[in-house]
Amino acid sequence: MAKSLDEYRQTVGDDVIGEIYARARSLQGKHIVHVNSTSQGGGVAEILSSLVPLMNDVGIETDWRVLHGNSDFFTITKKFHNALQGGSLNLTDIKKQLYIQANEAFSTYCHIDADCLIVHDPQPLPLIKFYKKKVPWIWRCHVDLSYPDEDLWDFLKTFIMRYDLAIISSEAYRKEGLPVEQRIVHPAIDPLSLKNMELSNKDILKYVYKSGIPTDKPLITQVSRMDVWKDPEGLLEIFKLVKEKVDCRLLYCYDMAADDPEGNAVYQRTYRKAKKMVENGDVLFVLGNSQIVVNAIQRISTVLVQNSIREGFCLCVTEGLWKGKPVVATRVGGIPHQLIEAENGFLVDPLDREAFADRIVQILQNPDMAERMGRRAKETVRENFLTTRLLLDYLNLLNDVLWGSNGNGGTAVSLLPKVNAVV
Repeated sequence: MAKSLDEYRQTVGDDVIGEIYARARSLQGKHIVHVNSTSQGGGVAEILSSLVPLMNDVGIETDWRVLHGNSDFFTITKKFHNALQGGSLNLTDIKKQLYIQANEAFSTYCHIDADCLIVHDPQPLPLIKFYKKKVPWIWRCHVDLSYPDEDLWDFLKTFIMRYDLAIISSEAYRKEGLPVEQRIVHPAIDPLSLKNMELSNKDILKYVYKSGIPTDKPLITQVSRMDVWKDPEGLLEIFKLVKEKVDCRLLYCYDMAADDPEGNAVYQRTYRKAKKMVENGDVLFVLGNSQIVVNAIQRISTVLVQNSIREGFCLCVTEGLWKGKPVVATRVGGIPHQLIEAENGFLVDPLDREAFADRIVQILQNPDMAERMGRRAKETVRENFLTTRLLLDYLNLLNDVLWGSNGNGGTAVSLLPKVNAVV
């Protein structure tokens, strides 16, 4: 994984690198702290593992703190996550107390001395309550806030209102009546990470074969956590429809995030449902705890899919597009910001399994179209969703929060990426 901004020159060009250095000058020597709930597994950890070293490289003293919590805490925050995305929740006083107490306990041994704090997602949200606020605090929410549980949202607002700024991933997540400024910043991927760097055909085949994946048939792959919102069981029904028209395989390349206690149960349910097809080789499950294995699997796949019911942004889609693959995905969360219909993939309504299957079949039966879509897919990400653009967004935001400008004496620029002009 790259730790120097200069290593990205060949990918994004000198103009982008020069702009980043220019925006960083007024922030050099400032101390920024990111706080989240896990160091590995899930998109937030992957984003921070690239963003934090780059912020340090351009002269900003940047730390990354990981909230400690017990199993009860993570069970509760997983329920909070689900409820924010439209699930049901019995919000008891005990749940509230355990949630707050874990943050209070963390604050007693996590001393924060910074010029700005960026707190990611609901797990560490209450931390702000337990520090004497002397500097700007920013809450970065990565989940889908379209239809949150009302009681939970009202409870969390008591903490959000203490923040100076909230960052969301889509205009659809903007909450009316929240007396805190809300800005949109789309997540991004690191093109030089093990998961996204270029691989030779020899290396691709080596890692694919080591994972026990045959390559004699077209491969349909979903890369994701085992999460009910990714609907892995529904994907199995879609695959059955595809299999009626094209002889192919389905691969679940799954991961287990450290702060997600439900992952194993979702995996077990999906595996039991797919057991007969696993035994005859039509369905494969591969643990994606190696970034380079995930990279190879995405590159060997014919079609990448994302059958989500809710999404914050979905970097798995971004990764697939970067590999030059057409993507079929549901029209939820941040996915429509990435997919340009019939240009780099297809969008379908969630739970419309027949339409989803038809789009997969269309790609499988039209290899020239798939190749054309793949070329456009890679450029979509290059133009809009690489970590250098995310770094620039954060520099703009920090200059605005700390200095009231973009660092060059002017008004802070918009944080919206260019893709909004073409979606």
